[in-house]
Amino acid sequence: MIEYRINNIGDFSPKVGELASMLEHTRAVTLEEIKDLSEEELDYLIDEGSNTIGSLLLHIASMEVVHQVISFENRDINELELKQWKSALELGEDARKTINKNTVNYYMDELSKVREKTLTHLKGLKNEWLFEEKEWGNGVPYNNYYLWFHVFEDEINHRGQIRMIKRLLFKNK
Repeated sequence: MIEYRINNIGDFSPKVGELASMLEHTRAVTLEEIKDLSEEELDYLIDEGSNTIGSLLLHIASMEVVHQVISFENRDINELELKQWKSALELGEDARKTINKNTVNYYMDELSKVREKTLTHLKGLKNEWLFEEKEWGNGVPYNNYYLWFHVFEDEINHRGQIRMIKRLLFKNK
């Protein structure tokens, strides 16, 4: 059941628990949106330059992985991680070639594994961690709260794309 309240959803410090609640609500709505899609529907392309629903789902997972590394490990992704997630991160032609022929359960499992790691890390953090000031290489400041806001902001954006793809797909069937 999807929760329609922002609460501390578990053994988290108060603000971190609210963030976890928002992440989990965002994910629950995404999973509800895709749960009944077939492999063919997950691989549907509007045109030769678009992304599939499957690609967008792995992109959502890949963005969360990148933000895990940046915020929990204080580093950028390494070559091995980039190799694993590059197609999903960048989308486009390579994703169209390599991200296909997967079931909805595959995508749901990938999203779940990534989220489980996020929640495990968040449980050990205090509210102050959210507001720790850091700086990108170009001198622009940011904090962990913004990084994780961006994770669900990105997911919500791509869920909108998924809904549009579904409308066009089912309109054409």
